[in-house]
Amino acid sequence: MKIGLVLEGSYPYVSGGVASWAHMLIQQIPEHEFELITITPTRMTEAEFRYALPVNVVGVTNLPLDQTHEMRPLKQTLTPEQEEDIKRWMRFQATNTSIFPLFGQAIGTSTQFFTSRLFFDLVKTSYREEQQADSFIDYLWMWRSMYAPVLELLQAELPTVDLIHSASTGYAGLVAAAIKQRQQVPFVLTEHGIYSREREEELVQAMWIPQEYRMHWVQFFHHLSREAYEGADNIITLFDRNGELQRELGAPAEKIRVIPNGIDATGLAALGHLPKQDVLRIGAIVRIVPIKDIKTMIHAAKVLQEMHVPFEMTIMGPLEEDPEYARECQEQIDLFELSASVKLVGKVDIRSYLPSFDVCLLTSISEGQPLAVLEGMAAGIPWVVTDVGACSELINGREDDPYGPAGFVVPPVNPRRIAERCAWFQSHPEEAIRFGQNGKERALAYYQTRRFISEYQTLYQERGVTYGGHRV
Repeated sequence: MKIGLVLEGSYPYVSGGVASWAHMLIQQIPEHEFELITITPTRMTEAEFRYALPVNVVGVTNLPLDQTHEMRPLKQTLTPEQEEDIKRWMRFQATNTSIFPLFGQAIGTSTQFFTSRLFFDLVKTSYREEQQADSFIDYLWMWRSMYAPVLELLQAELPTVDLIHSASTGYAGLVAAAIKQRQQVPFVLTEHGIYSREREEELVQAMWIPQEYRMHWVQFFHHLSREAYEGADNIITLFDRNGELQRELGAPAEKIRVIPNGIDATGLAALGHLPKQDVLRIGAIVRIVPIKDIKTMIHAAKVLQEMHVPFEMTIMGPLEEDPEYARECQEQIDLFELSASVKLVGKVDIRSYLPSFDVCLLTSISEGQPLAVLEGMAAGIPWVVTDVGACSELINGREDDPYGPAGFVVPPVNPRRIAERCAWFQSHPEEAIRFGQNGKERALAYYQTRRFISEYQTLYQERGVTYGGHRV
């Protein structure tokens, strides 16, 4: 079976949790071929791959969001019913994959559509209904910015596959829904975090969007998510809480299935641990990007310094994904005079670092089910994590979990609380060992790679049989 895997801003160009998940999935299911369909802000090349692609990757189709198609003669006149369907979809009043062919051909290129009477009337109506009072020209350009990527993606040439699997909703979910509609193949959606909620968090803080337009952008991304939920045959979530959020956002409950992440827990559990020292050794396995809130982590280090706790903090993760943010983090370290105790070491082999840590730290403001936490747990290291995504479930276990806590869960953006919990491990070494052992046993019991892979193999088989793709 040839599986199209749709990824947005991730594998194989960016390392991180979703990229690691994709790489592992492809590697561990060699009986199927994979066609990568990658959505990126600008065009990317093979030279920018961060991973050596497994041999069962048979193609990579890159879809940059800034692409534009050449003007062409319009071959079809829209009926009044088709125009009404387009208006309803673009005003977030209905999901409807049957309009994708209209976006693909009948309306022309994005440039042709944006200069049409249909588009102008659509924007004018929306402007009045929202009772906007600021510049109509700015409002018009917001619509163009919003829908240009949608139209370009739906007009792109897409590979033929037997099953389409999207790693998120958003643009990736939209492309996957379009492939399902065009090729009549099964559509599996795996949502690691909650895409539309993450975009909402970013938009609320985005200074490039005028305040009066932010809600419209938020509604846009929720609309894309609903379209993906509606089109998908299966909606995979990593943990129960995310499934509840998906239902609240419009995902049909009968489609939702939980498949937790998996790691090489057995291998990590065998790493061992170096003897305790007088200095508290703190490790962070994390991308250096704003959503991981590295600045709060550094601020917590400053509080530890003020508490006179001897410590070393090693922050492991690629510095090149957001160079400006990485530079700001280093400047904060220098400003707080922490350069002797806090190190940004870049992307490293975490297996050579994990045995030396007394506690691991995650300060994210948004997460799905972070592989980094699972890896540290499997290595027997206790954690201090923020209460986002599945972090609490990983640290404290589900209701039927027989193991104890594997660390502490604290509110996001609270450097003092983070510092206090880290310091606790320095003064309670025996409890730290017990917490670490609890996490190791939980990781070994529930989060093994073979379990996660087996569930996807079964799902692919089930969907292949349903649609007849298993014969390919």
